[in-house]
Amino acid sequence: MSDPYAAPAREAVHEEVTDGFGTVRILPLDASADAEVVHRWASQERAVFWGMNGLTRDQVAEIYAHLDTLDTHHAFLAVRDGEPVGLLQTYEPEADRVSECYEVRPGDIGVHVLLAPAGDGGARPGWSSALMGAFASYVLLVLDRRRVVVDPDVRNERAISRFLRQGFEAGPVVALPEIDLPDVHLPEKHAQLAFLRREVAFPG
Repeated sequence: MSDPYAAPAREAVHEEVTDGFGTVRILPLDASADAEVVHRWASQERAVFWGMNGLTRDQVAEIYAHLDTLDTHHAFLAVRDGEPVGLLQTYEPEADRVSECYEVRPGDIGVHVLLAPAGDGGARPGWSSALMGAFASYVLLVLDRRRVVVDPDVRNERAISRFLRQGFEAGPVVALPEIDLPDVHLPEKHAQLAFLRREVAFPG
């Protein structure tokens, strides 16, 4: 059976081989083709902080189709050895509500991360670290950015701990303001900001 995520049909923006983990390819998200897998992940209780619980597959596709029209926000599907394993979203902080809560520096880039559930095999030691490492390589090295900012919900202790283990430094707890526009509605969010500097992620 052919790999639907393989080149040339799906050209990766980044590819990384990690010993003991496999090959991670980061692909531009296809709003229609990838809506099923994203909907499956985002509709689970563990992903409640992603903000898509209760949405239909078509609504998820519409959200990412809209995202695809923006120059400042981008979505990517991470695939490990042909299997979808995570969702990465990048954005320009100055074009996001987070810019109202901290001083954006030149070279900053914002990210949101949703990892696939563990599945039948249970816990996967090293899994999140390997994927986060590939994401860091892409945004800091390939995109040549100086610092990553994340804004997980303050109640999402698992995500916060994962970022801190990865080398992120905790910033302030902030209230991201509500956004109510025709194309998007985001409720107010109390978030823990955290930052990963390139020299910390890739010393030397």
